[in-house]
Amino acid sequence: MGKISRDTPLAEITLRRYEKPTMSDRDLVRKFCLSIGLLQPGDSRDVVVDVLYVLLKARQYKNELHSEEIKDQVIEVRKRLKMPLLGIASSNIRRQLKRIKDLHIVETNANLYRINEWAHLSEIFEEKVENFILVSVMSRVREYVKKIDEEFAVGSAAKRHTQNFDQELLGLAKLSKPRHQQQFNPELLELAKLSRMKEEKE
Repeated sequence: MGKISRDTPLAEITLRRYEKPTMSDRDLVRKFCLSIGLLQPGDSRDVVVDVLYVLLKARQYKNELHSEEIKDQVIEVRKRLKMPLLGIASSNIRRQLKRIKDLHIVETNANLYRINEWAHLSEIFEEKVENFILVSVMSRVREYVKKIDEEFAVGSAAKRHTQNFDQELLGLAKLSKPRHQQQFNPELLELAKLSRMKEEKE
């Protein structure tokens, strides 16, 4: 069996459409995380919501936070809301920070995290997600669509079959003589020529 290559994307983004935002506070952040693929529907391990929630709260005061500070504040939030303390290990907090950072929502400054340039989320989303990630992904998807249209165009299979048939005829047309004396059978050459002429008319 041949080696199967890993289907590692160069870039990816998941977008979901939900109802209009009528919720607030953490529920609003949670629905945003669902909308951009940071959280999967039905996933109970939603600590990524609290990580982003803590950073958004810190932006209001322009506070930069270390990952351990974020962890401590995440624990406080989940305790206050009487939520299970799942996914609060330091390694997981850093992993969630990286996921948010990959979407250019947060940035680091001397090992401290903050919302990118203290900007509004709408500005970040438009500049980094819509105009950068989404455009590049959609451009590549269009290339695949175009290639599929070419590969599976009407009549393309018949055309490939004719080309293969012509190659077989040319192979058969060679006489079994030494290479320097090889000739082509004129009858088979004429048959291949007629086949090509028929294809061009179609």
